[in-house]
Amino acid sequence: MEFRRVHKTCYAATHCLLLTALMVAGSIGATDALGAGGKVSSTWLVRANPARIVNGTPIFLLVTPPVRLKSLTGRWLGHEIVFEHGSGRTWVALAGVSLETKPGSYPLVLDGITLEGSQNGFRKNFTVGHAKYPVIQLTVSKQFTEPSPEQLQVIKEDQDLKHKAFSVTTPEREWSGKFAPPVDAPTSDVFGTRRVFNGATKSVHQGLDYRVGTGTPVAAVNSGTVILARPLYFEGNCVVLDHGQGLLSLYLHLSEIKVKEGERVTRGQLLGLSGATGRATGPHLHTAVRWQGVYLNPAALLSLRLPESQAKNLAPPQ
Repeated sequence: MEFRRVHKTCYAATHCLLLTALMVAGSIGATDALGAGGKVSSTWLVRANPARIVNGTPIFLLVTPPVRLKSLTGRWLGHEIVFEHGSGRTWVALAGVSLETKPGSYPLVLDGITLEGSQNGFRKNFTVGHAKYPVIQLTVSKQFTEPSPEQLQVIKEDQDLKHKAFSVTTPEREWSGKFAPPVDAPTSDVFGTRRVFNGATKSVHQGLDYRVGTGTPVAAVNSGTVILARPLYFEGNCVVLDHGQGLLSLYLHLSEIKVKEGERVTRGQLLGLSGATGRATGPHLHTAVRWQGVYLNPAALLSLRLPESQAKNLAPPQ
């Protein structure tokens, strides 16, 4: 079950990654360059992966400006994005599109500061399509659809706890390289499913469910810091990792928790054991990805080809 409401690094972009990004450049719409002093420039190169962007999609952005920059930030769908220097003049960032975003053309506005301190910006439009998500019927105990006053108080306390945890995230990226599945198992429910509990639509599934029995080891999808590791009313035993710059991963309904809040973990490290705690119809693992307050499709994040971080690339190009 999901919550209702999500880079210390620099990349060493490999030839293969750049080739992939070049192949998807055709999915981007009209452009405008806003150079220093209002001069128009057409030499910016803005690329995105995946090629087809839909609501709920995480996006890996690669930007190559016409001049060397000291810093690069962006504005996208109401979110602030901090880019990091990758290779050569290329800057990179991970962003996303909320499930509620309607189909249309949306601008990515870039603001760069050159090595000399002058401003250099650019604007590129991306086309966002609409993904088709399924509807499923579920039957659960009435305590999860019609909670008592006492249970409502517990739910409110959980919401306050989650709001506090989600409001403070690491400003620098902690994740590195490709994200890995938390378990080696088939999925039983996908992201975006409209869930009808006991005949009434109660939520949209904002994560990915894996078909595993109780006691299956659950691993971190990437490096991060544990910001939540405790039982909650709906989520059951729950672990939340902060991967930096607003990117979180969540692991719900665990039978046991094997990490502590504040602990640093690496990709593949044991977080807990799967179970059926909280609002669950049976043993399974629910994993979610949250970026700057919105939930993204975990399956899409797992499919992105992302480079490992390289400490030698931490400084902007000189």
